[in-house]
Amino acid sequence: MAVFAYQASDQNGKMRTGTLAAETLDEALGRIAEASLVPVDLKLMGGGSGEGWWKQLQTRFLPVPTQDLIVFTKQLVTMVRVGIPMTQAFAILKDQTVQPRLRRLAGVIRDDVEAGSSLSAALGKHPRVFSKLYCSMVEAGEASGTLPEVLDRLLYLIEHEAMVKAEIRTAMRYPVMVVIALVIAFIIMLGFVIPRFVSFFSQAGIDLPLPTRICIALSEFLTGYGLWIALAAIGGGLLLHHLVNRTKRGRLFRDRALLRAPLIGPVLIKSAMSRFASIFAILQTSGVLVLDALRILSETVGNAAIAAEFEKVRSMLEEGHGIAGPLRSARYFPPMLINMVAIGEETGRLDEMLREVSAHYDVEVRYTIKKMTDSIGPILIVSLTVVVGFFALAIYMPMWDLTKMATQH
Repeated sequence: MAVFAYQASDQNGKMRTGTLAAETLDEALGRIAEASLVPVDLKLMGGGSGEGWWKQLQTRFLPVPTQDLIVFTKQLVTMVRVGIPMTQAFAILKDQTVQPRLRRLAGVIRDDVEAGSSLSAALGKHPRVFSKLYCSMVEAGEASGTLPEVLDRLLYLIEHEAMVKAEIRTAMRYPVMVVIALVIAFIIMLGFVIPRFVSFFSQAGIDLPLPTRICIALSEFLTGYGLWIALAAIGGGLLLHHLVNRTKRGRLFRDRALLRAPLIGPVLIKSAMSRFASIFAILQTSGVLVLDALRILSETVGNAAIAAEFEKVRSMLEEGHGIAGPLRSARYFPPMLINMVAIGEETGRLDEMLREVSAHYDVEVRYTIKKMTDSIGPILIVSLTVVVGFFALAIYMPMWDLTKMATQH
């Protein structure tokens, strides 16, 4: 627990100074306010433990895991549904939440709501934790007076997306591990194993076969320029990360390339369609206008290429078109989804049709992930066989020649 030195003004305008112990700066400010004082200056003096810097890092900078956000939202839904006042609900969350950053934010949000702010505005001050979709749905629930129901739908959406992401991560774990193992084996063979055989083969004076000569050339290149290769790889990786992930054009190029990729592309497209349908259905049910829903979708879909298509659809809607027509002119949207949206528009049951589309693409995502992993398996086995066979030929072919020379003598 840290110690803060404060200077504050009381109700009569008299200045008071002192110290107090609190876990965070926000808690210290809250305790000063509870004493009917107006803080003028507040400084951190120190703490009783050496964990102050780590707690500050946890409460301000480290990301909030999705599972912790799910638990936080579940507790909030329960308290809102039984009618607990919002300030009291967040006070309880502050006491019960284990995740450090969420615990701190619960106190901050409680203070903002107590000061007259709406819940959506208080949440919107922390976009790294509460997404645009999260805040927009809370705002829709507040406006329509159906906050418990909207929070229920939001909770379902967060859990659904966490499940899809977990399935994709699980499917990609084995291929990534195999590729990393291949790279490590390649470096060990060229950097440590092959050089030991080079001197032995050179002393024997035999003509080396092509695989061995290639291995020797690669080994000499790696051992001679390995440091420069590593530095160039790190520098190039950082530059590529900046160009691809930090610029709008780079993100658009990256996401378009991923959507066109043979194996991962169909998975990304179908998961994006599932996300589009489920979010759009929930926003429609919650009373969010179509144009606002598309704006939220473009900000939260997680793919710059599909977000750009949403912007085109939104521009056409502003000109007075329906939803299905602009979707037909956009890329990446399958005919089945467009037809279901058209039927939903004609029958006035758009949210129901979108939920059916979301459920369909949930199944499609699982099937496509299985198909992708089934296809990657043989590719990895062939790659592993080629690498192992290449090094085996490079080492054993000269040794076979040496064995023949020894038997002839």
